[in-house]
Amino acid sequence: MVEIKEESLFEAPPMAEQERMIEAILFATADPVTIKEMAGRMPHGCDPAEALVHLRKRFDGRGVNVIKVGDAWAIRTAPDLGFLMQKETVEVRKLSRAAIETLAIVAYHQPVTRAEIEEIRGVSVSRGTVDQLIEMEWIRFGRRKMTPGRPVTFVVTQEFLDHFGLENARDLPGLKELRSAGLLENRPPPGTGFEAGDTDEGDEDQTELFEDD
Repeated sequence: MVEIKEESLFEAPPMAEQERMIEAILFATADPVTIKEMAGRMPHGCDPAEALVHLRKRFDGRGVNVIKVGDAWAIRTAPDLGFLMQKETVEVRKLSRAAIETLAIVAYHQPVTRAEIEEIRGVSVSRGTVDQLIEMEWIRFGRRKMTPGRPVTFVVTQEFLDHFGLENARDLPGLKELRSAGLLENRPPPGTGFEAGDTDEGDEDQTELFEDD
């Protein structure tokens, strides 16, 4: 009995083109890909196993290698260059409610003394709150006020303006900017002149802590 071999109506792409296809598949896929999966994506008649052999040779000694993971294949960083993929992450921390209220008051009333901040907030300002804002370089000491005791004042810093892309303190950020920075809760702080009475923290129609120009 003579076996009749099924012929494709289309010729398989040249091996160089098949190699490019394998490279594209592996590059675009996060998880390793099996030979069978590659064949299912490629035109009829392609030989992904042979194309892999050529691709591995081409990547040999390069910054990335074609490696086998179980019964699948993937493009991965060369082991000796793994240290280049390490990165430092910045942990975003929300300011405390007291810090946000203090920052808002300083921004809109600068130069302002600690006593004036406490008068506006209606509660005392802890040293830790002020220290946190100074450590973040968002506020700094200003001139001493020409009143009895010559108390020190606080003003916002250039770093504060740079963080929100402001040219000067007159162009203050809106609530959306502070929220997107992960520093602001939904409810506006009291004592800033922008509160609209008691509101729930999830209310989307709250008055903004900082007015936009």
